[in-house]
Amino acid sequence: MMDAKQMIIQGRTALGIEFGSTRIKGVLVDYDGNVLASGSHEWENSFIDGVWTYDLADAEAGLRSCYSSLRAETETKYGVTPETFGAIGVSAMMHGYIALDKNDRQLARFQTWRNTNTTEAADELTELFGFNIPLRWSAAHLYQRLLDGEEHVREVASVFTLAAYMHYRLTGCKVIGVGDASGMFPIDSDKIDYDAKMADEFDRLTAEKGCPMKIRDILPAVLTAGDDAGTLTEEGARMIDETGTLRAGIAMCPPEGDAGTGMTATNSVAPRTGNLSAGTSTFAMVVLEKQLSKVYREIDMVTTPTGFPCAMSHANNGTTDLNAWVGIFGEFCRLMGIEADMGTLFSKLYTHSLTGDADCGGVMAYGYYSGENITFINEGRPLLIRTPDSRFNLANFMKANLYTSLGAVRMGMDILLKDENVPLDRIMGHGGLFKTPGVMQRYLAAAVNTPVAVMETASEGGAWGIALLAAYLADGKRDGKLEDYLDKRVFKDLVGAAVEPDPQEVEGYETFTQRYIAALEVEKSAIDAVRW
Repeated sequence: MMDAKQMIIQGRTALGIEFGSTRIKGVLVDYDGNVLASGSHEWENSFIDGVWTYDLADAEAGLRSCYSSLRAETETKYGVTPETFGAIGVSAMMHGYIALDKNDRQLARFQTWRNTNTTEAADELTELFGFNIPLRWSAAHLYQRLLDGEEHVREVASVFTLAAYMHYRLTGCKVIGVGDASGMFPIDSDKIDYDAKMADEFDRLTAEKGCPMKIRDILPAVLTAGDDAGTLTEEGARMIDETGTLRAGIAMCPPEGDAGTGMTATNSVAPRTGNLSAGTSTFAMVVLEKQLSKVYREIDMVTTPTGFPCAMSHANNGTTDLNAWVGIFGEFCRLMGIEADMGTLFSKLYTHSLTGDADCGGVMAYGYYSGENITFINEGRPLLIRTPDSRFNLANFMKANLYTSLGAVRMGMDILLKDENVPLDRIMGHGGLFKTPGVMQRYLAAAVNTPVAVMETASEGGAWGIALLAAYLADGKRDGKLEDYLDKRVFKDLVGAAVEPDPQEVEGYETFTQRYIAALEVEKSAIDAVRW
């Protein structure tokens, strides 16, 4: 076994970079998944002309900044500057819409997963296909732009997700991992490609609208984990590393969305496994043994990075409002002359919530910064609601904000676990919300009434997941399928104690859920009334 320094010098490592909602993160791993170094860059979406978006120039600048911090950490820890890797992977927020013309010129603002301005298109396509098309899917965005009469649609030559776009910029290859592809257009899991019948129906529909297009020519080609997805070009190397040290020619794995990397990072790629990713958006994934009995608008049908069908309960809103409240407490501390870093504040407040009532004492919150597809609400108004006789204290306040980050997802999981009786042996939690030990793990177990495990790597999230997919391409395929590589090498020594659901907390969360559903009428009324 060579040491980490020699691995880095020889390029026997894998680099994963994920463009998350608030942070671009890079993780360098060895081929067994051990983290050697990391780097990050903070960024944030903008709401411009009614559209949630990011400037793609900021994505490229953020990529360089993220890699620069990772390179600096590598130099500090190991005394060596990386020049090459065994493989590189790029991941990003699933879904959305990046449209280019035949000369690769961007035609319209990048529309992220957060936009819910596609109701008409999503409804029509769902009825046409007999398959749920969520509001944030790329196909819904493209068709909505056509319905809205936007002139740029006639010039569209390529549509990408953010991960596929950044991969294209780095390699020149118009490809996408099947998991991310399943957030663009329905996938035929038997053929590991876009569903041919639905693609033909989409083409006929757009032709009838006077804008003929071939959707399979517009979308990136579909690949699975371990496939060759091209190599890093000279231009791509300079885009990552402005010092010019990084070499071209490095193999790249298929770009994946944050759902696929979340499944990989929690070893939840086999049937009867599931995971929940908690961040700016919150979503639960359950790998299926068979298809659901019918179409549900609340449930997305996507795939694992190897093409297994997977049901997703995806909530657009997660921790944004929760983070804002913790920021208020930080501001109060500064006002009082108290030194408290944000990490300590999060930990103290989350842990204190455990002393609250199991049902949050009559306190209710909605962190709806944007529309929420599971509850069929197309705009957001963050709200805090309580009755005069509620037990309004800090613990219940924090617990309500933590509970509600799972509120919409719980509604989707009820469909899977109660209505469809989908078998689920365990669910893994990952993402920043699980950094404070023993808090969200307990609340998630109560929400889904299923044992929940959280690995020590939980906070590494999707950047680690895409690094593992890159490592699988570089060296892991000799172990067999992706799930074999993960079982045999990456997770064989990782321990994540499972928390069993507590009956009292299960009952309390059930009460909270009933109130959450009933008070949605308040959220709808707030949207109508609050327009300043």
